Amino acid sequence: MANVVRAALVQASWTGDTDSMIAGHEEHARRAAAQGAQVIGFQEVFNAPYFCQVQEPEHYRWAEPVPDGPTITRMQALARETGMVIVAPVFEIEQAGFYYNTAAVIDADGTFLGKYRKHHIPQLPGFWEKYYFKPGNAGWPVFDTAVGKIGVYICYDRHFPEGWRELGLGGAQLVYNPSATSRGLSSHLWRLEQPASAVANAYFVAAINRVGIEEYGDDDFYGTSYFVDPRGQFVGEVASDRVEELVVRDLDLDLIDEVRQQWAFYRDRRPDAYEGLVRR
Repeated sequence: MANVVRAALVQASWTGDTDSMIAGHEEHARRAAAQGAQVIGFQEVFNAPYFCQVQEPEHYRWAEPVPDGPTITRMQALARETGMVIVAPVFEIEQAGFYYNTAAVIDADGTFLGKYRKHHIPQLPGFWEKYYFKPGNAGWPVFDTAVGKIGVYICYDRHFPEGWRELGLGGAQLVYNPSATSRGLSSHLWRLEQPASAVANAYFVAAINRVGIEEYGDDDFYGTSYFVDPRGQFVGEVASDRVEELVVRDLDLDLIDEVRQQWAFYRDRRPDAYEGLVRR
């Protein structure tokens, strides 16, 4: 019997306030659950605008504790209601002056399993993230959920192969990559890097991007969210580049073993020969 997981993701447009943004995601989650979805992931800092297009202290107001803040508490209730695993990215405050770009992972019964903190923090025009976030310091957790082993990478992380491999070595079967990325050079890389990473590490990837123009910048987020399998092939159609969309796809996790037997990348790794990589 095939080990098929029905997985979902949401690419959303900023509504203008947190309450309606969260409510909209709750409705997407209920629709996904009605379609039989067992796991769902949301975009980077899903309950807020992508405020990193500017550097202003007022935007620290979007931060909240994880897991004890209002958004993750509400997502735990949503997981219990829908019976789905939820990957919920938010702006985290740990204590005064300690802020992280974080994703909480919540099991299907509402249990908070843990969090991933974004490791690679850009500081580029339109992506002034070092102004807000400390680099992640919580490693590369892989969460044992009701639907399998799930990892998380966040946006700019995707350009760095090392973390993808860490998640694979940790046993990840599905990695969610919630993002906020706008048109330009990034849109070309978007359809290349994550399929390539799925191939290199032989697992499924859920690539999520925001969509639309928000209040703190002129560039638009181009959506085109998708699931990709361990062969680097899109699972179903790629989402729109213009409008909000819920994507639900069936992922056959047995394909992971099949691919890893055909392409023995883990067997043929040479960690003994890679020591120079961390000295440069």
